[in-house]
Amino acid sequence: MKKTSLLHKIDFLLFGWIINLAYPQYYRPKYGYQKYYILFFHFLIPQKLFRLNPKINWPVHFTSKIVAPENIKKGVLCDPGDNPGIYIQANNGIIFGNNIEIGPGAKIISSNHDISNFRKHILSKPIKISNNVWIGANAVILPEVEIGENVIVGAGSLVTKSIPPNSIAVGNPCIVIKQKEPYSEDFSIIKFNKRISKEFKGFSK
Repeated sequence: MKKTSLLHKIDFLLFGWIINLAYPQYYRPKYGYQKYYILFFHFLIPQKLFRLNPKINWPVHFTSKIVAPENIKKGVLCDPGDNPGIYIQANNGIIFGNNIEIGPGAKIISSNHDISNFRKHILSKPIKISNNVWIGANAVILPEVEIGENVIVGAGSLVTKSIPPNSIAVGNPCIVIKQKEPYSEDFSIIKFNKRISKEFKGFSK
């Protein structure tokens, strides 16, 4: 156990400060979540050196694509695009809460093309995804959808309408199949990789 702890500390000392500097919006447990050297070689170098999603201030997998990241607002324990094959299009804005997991291959699309002119996008309300949400692999979330707190969206689901809080929803089209028990993780015991800003203090306590 001491050996593992020491390795984690060395990893943070060698690579953690670089990750914190390069990704100002990366908030995760300081130890035991993702090794910093993996973030450095598998995420930071493709993003910053090879210019794959270079303007994004959190880790994005080199096989994922984020369009209009300037229209994304996100919380802590949330790094949209950190799994393989994710596509996020935020032309109309996407608001992510805290503690959100997005499975490989998921698609989140905030604006549709105008059917009379494919070069134009239709203006609409932003997508909103609340706290403690898990979006399964290959799920697709379409414009104007709002997902409430404490929701699981099943793998492969097509989400065309908003989902209420405390729900498990699956299918094409996605529908609620059962209620979900309250989320129970104690965030107050997490030691984060950097100081949490004031706007997230209430969530992490």
